[in-house]
Amino acid sequence: MKIKTNDKVKIITGKDAGKSGKVIQIFSDDERVVVEGLNLMKKHIRPRQKSEKGQIIELASPIHVSNVSLICPKCAKETRVACKVEAGSKKRMCKK
Repeated sequence: MKIKTNDKVKIITGKDAGKSGKVIQIFSDDERVVVEGLNLMKKHIRPRQKSEKGQIIELASPIHVSNVSLICPKCAKETRVACKVEAGSKKRMCKK
């Protein structure tokens, strides 16, 4: 997968299309990423004890990698990712 944690990405499709945020977590097996503050879902939590109250919490749910594009830190445009080998190490580069 070409997107890593702490990358800034822009959502291409879905209810949050056009919004951007930072990648918090990656699920490489399912090819999904969690973007901070985007693709929110509501989760109902039941009380564990009698003194507690139930809650509704908003959590960021995973979104497929194909629905996300990387924002280049240098040119600040959304772009595809290229890999280049320099001095024996792999580096990610902006296609543009």
